Order: sequence, then C-alpha cells, then structure tokens
Amino acid sequence: MAVNSAVFSIDMSAKYDQIVGARYHIYNSLFLNLPFDNILRTGTLLPLMQQYCEAGFDRGESARDIIQQFFTDFAPHASQKEQFDLLFNFIQYVERQVALFDSIEDSEFLQINDVRGKGSISSLLLQARLEDKVEDLKAKLQKFSLRIVLTAHPTQFYPGHVLGILTDLERSIRENDLDQINLLLQQLGKTGFINKEKPTPYDEAVSLSWYLENVFYHSIPRIISALLNGLQLPISEWKNDRLIVIGFWPGGDRDGNPFVTSDITLKVAARLREGILKCYARDARFLRRRLTFRGVDKPMVDIEQKLGDMVAGRAQAYNTVDELLGELQEIRKTLVQDHDGLFVDLLDSFILKVRIFGFYFASLDIRQDSRKHDAVWKAILEKLHAEQNGISFESYSKLSDPEKINHLLSLKADIGSLKFDDALVTDTINSVKAIATIQQANGRRGSHRYVISNCQHALHIIEVFMLGKLLMGKDDSFILDVVPLFETIDDLAHAPGIMESLYAIPVYREHLTRRKNKQTIMLGFSDGTKDGGYLRANWSIFRAKEELTAVSRKNNIKALFFDGRGGPPARGGGNTHDFYASLGDTIENEEVQITIQGQTISSNFGKESSSKYNLEQLLSAGVIGDVFKHSDNPLTDTDKKLLDELAEEGYQAYLKLKHDPKFVPYLEKVTPLSFFGDSNIGSRPVKRNASDALKFEDLRAIPFVGAWAQMKQNIPGFYGVGSAISKLIERGKGEQLKNLYKGSLFFRTLMSNSMMSMTKTTYKATTYLSSDPEFGDFWKKMFAEYELSKKEALEVSGLSELMGNNPLIKDSVKLRERIVLPLIAIQQFALMSLRTSNNLSAEDETRYRKLIIRCMFGIINAARNSA
Repeated sequence: MAVNSAVFSIDMSAKYDQIVGARYHIYNSLFLNLPFDNILRTGTLLPLMQQYCEAGFDRGESARDIIQQFFTDFAPHASQKEQFDLLFNFIQYVERQVALFDSIEDSEFLQINDVRGKGSISSLLLQARLEDKVEDLKAKLQKFSLRIVLTAHPTQFYPGHVLGILTDLERSIRENDLDQINLLLQQLGKTGFINKEKPTPYDEAVSLSWYLENVFYHSIPRIISALLNGLQLPISEWKNDRLIVIGFWPGGDRDGNPFVTSDITLKVAARLREGILKCYARDARFLRRRLTFRGVDKPMVDIEQKLGDMVAGRAQAYNTVDELLGELQEIRKTLVQDHDGLFVDLLDSFILKVRIFGFYFASLDIRQDSRKHDAVWKAILEKLHAEQNGISFESYSKLSDPEKINHLLSLKADIGSLKFDDALVTDTINSVKAIATIQQANGRRGSHRYVISNCQHALHIIEVFMLGKLLMGKDDSFILDVVPLFETIDDLAHAPGIMESLYAIPVYREHLTRRKNKQTIMLGFSDGTKDGGYLRANWSIFRAKEELTAVSRKNNIKALFFDGRGGPPARGGGNTHDFYASLGDTIENEEVQITIQGQTISSNFGKESSSKYNLEQLLSAGVIGDVFKHSDNPLTDTDKKLLDELAEEGYQAYLKLKHDPKFVPYLEKVTPLSFFGDSNIGSRPVKRNASDALKFEDLRAIPFVGAWAQMKQNIPGFYGVGSAISKLIERGKGEQLKNLYKGSLFFRTLMSNSMMSMTKTTYKATTYLSSDPEFGDFWKKMFAEYELSKKEALEVSGLSELMGNNPLIKDSVKLRERIVLPLIAIQQFALMSLRTSNNLSAEDETRYRKLIIRCMFGIINAARNSA
C-alpha cells in the first residue's frame, strides 16, 4: 500500500499543474473581459504588482518601498486617492482570484485526491476482507461514533450568498460550461464579499445550516450506505444510528459571547428542526411519485402531507421521530410483501436519513465559562439565604471544595422559580431550561451536552450538574452530559486528578451509570498552543488522554475525548485523521469527537465530494487501530520519554519568546490583531475582557493565531521545534529522533503539520522589521527560530524540502501564496504607514484601516486553514 500511495502521489503531483494550475490561468483571463469599470487596467497591472512584490521581497525591501516604486513606474501622476482606489481594486480582484482557484480545486477534487485509497471506505472494506477482519469491523462500527461539531468561531470569510455562487461555479467548471462560468464570474464581480454588519449568533447558525442541508444531509447517509453494502448488512439490522453525528455550537456557545441568549438557543434549535423537516418533505415528495402502488400510495401521501404541515407550522403531526419511522416501516413491510420490494432501496435510504438526523438535524451544545457559573451560584445561594433556605454565600465561600460540593448536592430548592436582577444569572438558568425544552421538541439528542470552559476543579462540574438536576426534571433521570474543557498546560496536567475526585462522588457516579458509564472530556488545542507552544500543547494533550483513560478505566468509566481543534496546525488542525490513526490502546478510542471551524468547514466539508472524503478519513482513522492491530507502531515508553524531553525543550524556547517584553506590544502595534474585531465575520468579541488594555491571558486563540498568519510568521505552528530538536541532537539523540520519525505515525504527523505551518511562512515580507528600532531584535529572534526549525525538521525527516512528502498540498500552498502575495504587501504597507506616519489625516487613517481589513479576507481565504 505504501508503494502504491507513493506512486499515486507522484502521478497526482505531475497532473496538478495541468488540471488545476493551467485551468486557473485560463479562467483567470476571463476576468479581463468582464464589463466593469477599470477591470482591464486592474487586471493588467496586478501581475506587474505581483512581480514587483516577489522581486522586492527577495531583495529585502519593505512593502512601502515596493508599492511606492510600483506607483512611480506605472502610475506616476496618480493622486493619493487614485492610488488608494487602485489598491482597493487589486484587493477585490485578488479576492475573486482566490474564489476562482478554490472552485477549480474543488471541481477537480476527485481527480487530485485518491478517494478510493488509504483512509477511504473502499480501502477499509478491502483490508477487512483481505485480513479476514470483516466481523471485527462490524463489531467496531456498531459501537463507534464520529462526532463533527460545527462551531461559530469567526474564521469564515465567505458570506452565505457568495458560498452559493461558488457552489454553482464549481459545478460549471466541472462540467466545462464556459458560458455559465463567464456569467458566474460576472456575478462574483458584482457581489460583495464582506458583511456590512456583524452577524448575529442566529445569522451564524443559518449560515452553517446551509452545509447541513446541502452537504451533510447527502454525504453522511451515502457513507453509511456504502459501509452497509460493503459489509452485506441490511439497514434493518444496523443498530448504530450514531455512527456519524453532527454537533452544533452557533446559538449555544456562550463563552465570551454576550449576544448568545437562551432565546437565541431556542430559536436556533427551531431552525435546525425546520431545516431537517424541509429536507424530509422534499424526499417524501419524491418518494410519493415512485410509491404509487396499492397499500403504499395513500400512506406515502399522508406522510408527505404531515411533513408539509409541520414545516408550515400548521400542525404537530408527529410528536416523536419514532412515529414517523413506524409509518415508514409499515410502508416498507407492504412493499416487500405485496410489491416484490420495488423501490425499497429508495425507501431504505429515506429511513436511514430519518434515523440519522431525527427531528434535530444537529445536536446543539451549550458552553459557558466556569467563572460565570461561580457567579450564578453566588446569586442563587444569596437569594436562597434571603428566603431562609440555606447558608449565606459568605459561609459557603469559607468551605473547602469537598464541603461546597456536598452542600450543592444537598440542595432541593426550586431555583427555577427564583427571580434575579442580574441578566447573566437569569439567562444561565434559562439556558439550562432550554435544553429540556429542545429535548421535548427536537428529541433527546437535540441538546444534551453542557461544556464548561476553564474547568479547574471538580466543583465546576458539580455546579453545572446541579443546575441540570434542579432545573431539568423532578427526578434524577434528566438527560445531560456535563463536559469539562481542559485547555491550558496547567489545566491539562491537573485534569486526571480532577476527574479522579469527580468519579469518587457517589451522586455523580450514579448519574454516569444512567449515562451508560460514559464521560465526555474536552481538550482544547487552541489555548494549549497559545499557552505552551506547538510541541508542548500537542504532547500534553496526548499525555493527558493517556492518564485520563487510565483514571476512567480504573473507575469502570469509558472516557470519550472531544478535541477542540481549529483549522491550522497551530490550533490542532492540519492532517488530523493521522493523529487518530496513530493512537495506541493506552488512549480510549470508542469515539472521535472534533470541532470543525471557519474556513475548514467550507474547504474540507463544503462540497459533497470533499465532505465524504474527509468524513471517511476520520471514520477510518477512528476504527483502524482496534480492527487492525498492526496498523502503526505504537509509541514505546522510550519513545514517550524522548517526546517528553522534546516537548519540554520546545516549551522552554516558547516561554522565552512569550515572556519577552516585546511579545504583547508586537502583537498590538505591528500585527493586524486589533483589526479582527472590525472584520464583521463573527458575533463574538476578540477579547474575553472588555478593557482597553491588551493582556495576553485575555486574547482569544483565533485572533492570536490569525494575527501571526496574517503576518506570514505562524509562530504558534512551529516556534520551539528547532530549538528542541537542536538540544536533543546536542545530547546525542538525533538518530533516535530520526528513527522515531520513520517508525511513529504520531510523530510524523506532528512534524508534518508543523512543516505545513512553515511552508505558509514568508518572513521576507517583513524583513524591514529587522532594522526596526523597537522590534528589530524581537523579529530577528523569531526569524532565527524559523530558520532553525526548518533546518532541523528537514534533518529529522530526511526530506529535501518542506512538505516534500505531500506534493499536492505543497503545490496548492505555493500557488495560493503567489496569488495572495500582493495582498500581503498591501496589508504590510498599510500597517507600516499607520504605525510610522505622523499627522495622518482622519481620511487617510480610515483608508489604511480599510486596506488592512479588506486584505485579511483574501489572505485567510487563500490559506483555507490559517485561523
């Protein structure tokens, strides 16, 4: 398989320029013929601007010098306003070039990806047959679950109306419909790419619902059908309706977002229900046109009518999804008995969809910071004390944590009837009530998880547990999974002890028994990387998973790990499926749960082909270790000690940068960090704290990582890697690292993702900062680590160039970076002008700020996973 994969990689790399690069250049020329003002001038000058940027950066020139020279040579008489106008025209042109490139690459997805190769359902089934593991695979699939959680984090730069155009453009390119391509490019030219106003949380939910209705509704059932067909397993015998589940955060994620309220949560849940009912009604209409036989025609018409009534809000025809499934099963029975099973395959496909998506479509999670729950319980206890129903909060605050837990567990009060002046307290209570309301309307799977950010004690988990117990039901059978989230390096280290103490609480242990002895634990890559650097964060999470698995197994609990991953390697993204395939039996793997954010949703799951491919890769990675025990060499104790040492050295190197007094000022003054809040791409504020002063601990991971990506410096994705490897080589452990790279899929993936970050790094765009009086030394420190990391990564991997073992992605990155280079220069020009120019007019300052923000969109979209 390895040889075949290598041959395929070489063949595909050779074809990439032909099927993607060449087509891009052909279709790109169509822009010049669009009937817009100044389009010919813009399209003619832009390639010259690109050449000036490449040559100028190679010579170490600043973006300001490059752009000024460009105007001197090609627009010497242009006024300042005309210069700004041309730069804005360049930005708009490049934005559409990026969109075109995305559509071409997406249209050729099946040609440039080995969709039947390693990690595909086809490959999984073939391997099971060859190794006589079909029954083992069946058994694993009946209990395994892949959960993809769509988040509202602000890295999605294409508005919904643009996504629709790109979908049509991708289809037209695939069909070589030149006339339609030309029309759609004209439409793109006239369509705005940015939101004029910040989206509300509900807007974000509606935007992501597009993917549910147009992509996942089709791709997930087809994957499961392919599996069942390959395993020769009838749908009627398939019991695992949770094999692939979609989770949903927009409208439920309150952490740091004051605009998410309980009313929004209920509104989003209703929208999800409406969306799936519309899909069912459409399918029922199609089925009704096929099932025209005696005994099935009228029942099918009735089902179509009932679903239509529910969509229109005329009647609640079905109280539960089981009622609908019961009617469909009766139709199926008649089809088989009386009509030789004609069209039963179409009916089975519909039944499978209903079983997968229920009346909820996606399961809505609630998330809030533990410190908010502390405040809520303070208000509750004070109110109860005022009504002579318990101790005062002052007395409570003096108790030890175990005593506080016991006190909360002893409460029997009706806290749902209490009235509070604090909107946070009222809404937190209402948000817990909303979970029960959603379960009643959408089904139990519609919402059943409450994620606790900044979870640092068992008390934090019990606080939410008791809110659920007192607000969601009169008995102990309430349906709620309380999910602690551990993110920082310290929190990850303390997590096993916290869970050990939690499992020792009898009341909570009884609750887990009712939840089938399963405990979901979320681990955050984004804040871990921000806190401890790339190596330490990734390795700390691996170690934490091992210890949490051991603690849970000791208590007869099945740990379910929920990974909070972002798009880029710096936030746990990159080639994620190889991470799951590389985990040994020391880490629980009954489920793979992962957040999908921002552009990663559109780039990896935006089309049915890419969605199917990436879901299959994650599904296969999650089951392959158990079914085929020899799939990868697990890490030995010696390997783990080596990685402990490597991670610690990387951590110390990162801490030296993080604690440099120039670190936060550089982010604030040099990078576009402060502009993320003005980009109107998400409803959530950039900082957790509303104060004007920028504090590192208040920074959210997305703008933190995104700011480095905009600068093409990508610090969180590699910093410390070079220093760590260098230290171990000095200690004579270079060969051990090389052998580890060859033998461990985990370490190869860890290094490959970091090399991807370095491939997207362009320090020559900011060489001018090396002589900056305030930040020159700081820039040199970052650049030196980049050079060292690149050198040592190639040394350990044995590659001759970064990503040399993944030429397809390397070629894609290379083309994308070249397209977007003028935007990088324009943004640096604007940042430099704002920081160093004195006495700027208000009008010019506004223009520079707009340049920076507009460039952000194109840079992010071109990278596809940079924030």
